[in-house]
Amino acid sequence: MIRNVRNALTRRSVLMGGIVMAMGVASLGSASAQDAASRIVIGTTADVVNFNPLVGNSRSDTWVTNLMYPRLMQMTDKGSKDPYVATEWGYSEDGLTAWMQIRGDMTWNDGTPFTADDIVFTITAVTTEKIGVTAGLIPSFVSAKAVSPTRVEFTLSRPDSTFLTNIGFWMPIVPKHAFPEVGQVAAFANDKDWVSAGPFILKEVNAGQNYVLSAVDNYPLVEAGKASVGEVEFRVFPDVNAQALALRAGDLDLIANALPAPIARTLKDQPGITIAQAPSLGWSHVLYNMNDEVLAKLEVRQALAHAVDYEAIRAIAMQGLANTTNSSPISPVLSYWADPEAKEYAFDPELSKKILTDAGYTHGNGDGFFDGIEFSLLYEQSAADIANWAQIMKDGAAKAGIKINLTGLERNTYLARGREKDFDIYAGNWAVMEEPAAYLGLAYRTGGFINYASISDPDLEKLIDEAQAATTPEAVKGPVQAAARLISEKVYDNVLYYQTFQFAYNSDKWDGFVVQPSDLLSLVNPLSLASVKPKN
Repeated sequence: MIRNVRNALTRRSVLMGGIVMAMGVASLGSASAQDAASRIVIGTTADVVNFNPLVGNSRSDTWVTNLMYPRLMQMTDKGSKDPYVATEWGYSEDGLTAWMQIRGDMTWNDGTPFTADDIVFTITAVTTEKIGVTAGLIPSFVSAKAVSPTRVEFTLSRPDSTFLTNIGFWMPIVPKHAFPEVGQVAAFANDKDWVSAGPFILKEVNAGQNYVLSAVDNYPLVEAGKASVGEVEFRVFPDVNAQALALRAGDLDLIANALPAPIARTLKDQPGITIAQAPSLGWSHVLYNMNDEVLAKLEVRQALAHAVDYEAIRAIAMQGLANTTNSSPISPVLSYWADPEAKEYAFDPELSKKILTDAGYTHGNGDGFFDGIEFSLLYEQSAADIANWAQIMKDGAAKAGIKINLTGLERNTYLARGREKDFDIYAGNWAVMEEPAAYLGLAYRTGGFINYASISDPDLEKLIDEAQAATTPEAVKGPVQAAARLISEKVYDNVLYYQTFQFAYNSDKWDGFVVQPSDLLSLVNPLSLASVKPKN
């Protein structure tokens, strides 16, 4: 049995004091009270790079540290947030003060109470030291104060209706008493003597092999008050094919990585194996490096956009488990925000040739390619879906006279090249893009934390500023949609599809997973692993 997280807990009401989200705290987990001394083995294809949850940026980093350092809210399948550690939150009438109320029954595993002071410490470190994605999401933050052990108030420089939900989901909370002073947090390795307020605590690390966590005694976010399994082991495999073989053989209980469609199909009818699905809150795309003098030309990016066979990518590489975003950086999954007028770029190699010819490019070397139009496409070689469609993209470009060379790299090198902007075309995906006003700034504002393409457009930034300063969804919607249209028209980001992720697990041995959206959360989220039970 798999349970879906829905938005049924959430009630929104507008009060005179500001926009208040009134949240009822509901039962959040398994009713089983057993303390099974069992171990669930989860496959991953990458090592943990950083045990500091504020710094770590890979999926393996997040999967492991999420089990120790709680987030204040949890995600629904439509991208909104439900109560978790936080029970209610809201803004003052002028929008310059935000507040949050948290549970009073949380403790760190060493017995220290989890309080508002930990939240103040965490957000102060994140913003002072500009740590990770969260720092880029909350430019309006000025200061925080714990007004009681269970209430924290935030001073903002301007109204920002995304502030609370951004910190609620994106900022894991770390223990003030176990981390160094602010100014040294980003450099803290956190590679031993862990302190946890999650359902598990890390006990054993064997780099390149496995990571083992044990259940803590107090985790009140599930009904039993403690995880139903005794241990969680993340085991490192070279690729998803090796994971699939191990699952068939009974040596693996769950594959954390989203499965490529062909592998999911081979596992679907295997006895004792169940395929679960989770909706994506992000998308797959290619970015064009605007620091390259050729790619900086709009005509070249337009030609590239018309040289992509989008339908073939979704039908062949993704086996139909993908849908168009209409070339928009706002997924139709986010139904409130999506622009109904958005249209996908047509696959038209002849139009690409005309665009390049009109721009002055010629064929001179007799190989059918335009002179001076040759690019390297960077992708992660262990991401099988992307590896499959990268070849389709290369073939489509060749029909348009554009030469693309494929460069597949192991994950950590690939991520580093992206951060360093060391690429021509970058193929990848964003796992969770659920607050458009926030993520547009991260991905497309000059100097944005994940602005890998080095985009710098004053008109775009004006729209992003307008969206982020608005205090109601109605006021945010217009500039958000206008910004998305501009991104599509200028081909700053060529969004190919959003997908339905598939995950495989041993259903003969395990029951009670809680599915959450995206390949980052999937079945490997704290609530799920604290709720799953071994079958007797």
